[in-house]
Amino acid sequence: MIRNFTEHSANERTFLAWIRTGIAVIAFGFVVEKFNLFILALTGTAVANVGRAVRTDRLAGPLGCYEGVALMLVGIALIAVAGVRFVRTTRMIDASEPQGVGVRGEVTITIVLVLLVALYCLSFVVQ
Repeated sequence: MIRNFTEHSANERTFLAWIRTGIAVIAFGFVVEKFNLFILALTGTAVANVGRAVRTDRLAGPLGCYEGVALMLVGIALIAVAGVRFVRTTRMIDASEPQGVGVRGEVTITIVLVLLVALYCLSFVVQ
């Protein structure tokens, strides 16, 4: 039997949950990026039909075409932080004496993600 099996399996489940979250954020960024390309293509074809032109000025907010790429980078950062945290927690479980836990990386990534989504939402409200 593996020593501290329940703690190790809980650590692994948490790691996999963070991986799924990172993949979901990357997928959402990919969808946003492809949607931006679709809107640009739609705008290019709508120029011929001036009377039926599509209003895309609200979609080209202060973040421009970079919100999808930014979401993908945040998703990659989430996966990297999850890997580092998994290894650190595994070592802490196996350690004989108690150790302190720091969460600065997770809090920083969460704040960046919240600010990115808030800026994206505000770009639609302001215009």
